[in-house]
Amino acid sequence: MARRIRVLIAKVGLDGHDRGAKVVARCLRDAGMDVIYTGLHRTPEEVVVAAVQEDVDILGVSLLSGAHLTILPRIMELLRRSGAEDILVVAGGVIPDEDVPALVQKGVAKVLSQDTPVDRIPDEIRKLVELRKVVESQEHNFGD
Repeated sequence: MARRIRVLIAKVGLDGHDRGAKVVARCLRDAGMDVIYTGLHRTPEEVVVAAVQEDVDILGVSLLSGAHLTILPRIMELLRRSGAEDILVVAGGVIPDEDVPALVQKGVAKVLSQDTPVDRIPDEIRKLVELRKVVESQEHNFGD
């Protein structure tokens, strides 16, 4: 039996609005994924420690505060330092389109706009996890 996709949903920083994050968490859970929700006002350090401890496939970061260009690169740096580059980071919330390339360059796997239909998110997560498996398989075969 295949391991269920594990997702940690995090609210980082001073943003106090978590309704959207909770809706996404429920949608992913209803789609058969294991979901851990950190609650509000977490630091990047707390989120990365939790993601590593929970052995998640996806770290979903919900940001509405406008601090995405500071918080997300910090999370990516902490994941690298923790040897957890295999954890895929998906960002959502209020993130201007013009900021997406900089976030992807820093290693964010996917940025979902606030207009993304919630029922599409589980498929987006599954695609990312499957793509990672293919890449890891190719890297493993190449190394043989």
